[in-house]
Amino acid sequence: MHTSALVLFSGGQDSTTCLAHALERYQRVETIAFDYRQRHSVELDARRVVLQEIRKQFPAWTLKLGEDHLLDLAVLGAVSETSLTRDTAFKMEASGLPNTFVPGRNLLFLTLAAAVAYRRDLQVIVTGVCEADFSGYPDCRDDTMKAMQLALSLGMDKRYLIETPLMWIDKAATWAMAFDLGQRSGVAQGGQKLVDLIVEHTHTCYLGDRTHRHVWGYGCGACPACELRKRGFDRFAAPAD
Repeated sequence: MHTSALVLFSGGQDSTTCLAHALERYQRVETIAFDYRQRHSVELDARRVVLQEIRKQFPAWTLKLGEDHLLDLAVLGAVSETSLTRDTAFKMEASGLPNTFVPGRNLLFLTLAAAVAYRRDLQVIVTGVCEADFSGYPDCRDDTMKAMQLALSLGMDKRYLIETPLMWIDKAATWAMAFDLGQRSGVAQGGQKLVDLIVEHTHTCYLGDRTHRHVWGYGCGACPACELRKRGFDRFAAPAD
């Protein structure tokens, strides 16, 4: 039976929902993030605030929430010519992938997360990758996650579980999942509190915009990440027929 987890926690909507998922399921949960010189590095500041707010607003989860790890991965930014690591416009490439795709990013993240999990004796690695509502990134696919789970377990001689709670749901369902997790947290009106926390404190915008406030949170409102977050929130918040 798994009792501990390491959550890849960027400070965005998806990873915050994954963190709540882990805090409900496991007795000990730690978090990890990576500074790869991303344009939206404001997420590294946002994640600290999100962790503070979770500790403040959800006492039962606070008892489970352990150490946070931030790793310097500047080499990834140095070798990546993408719109997430360079000041270039968002566009589709001839390969059919958006230029927001950072080659090898999730593969490196999972490898380093597994190394930290090994040292910290953590059994499960939780990541917010998704095939149902994503940008076509090959390192977000379920097959990629299964392959990484096998490779890391063999290479470190330790059986890891890579858990992907969002793999088959869209952004509207991700908002709904956060609400449900908050409802089960033991906090009065916990569902709405967790949704409000995600709206106010998480960061998704690829341009790092924290000046424009929308009903779904902060962001430029025009980049692919903002559009996806807005569309999901609108569907989640729409009155039921």
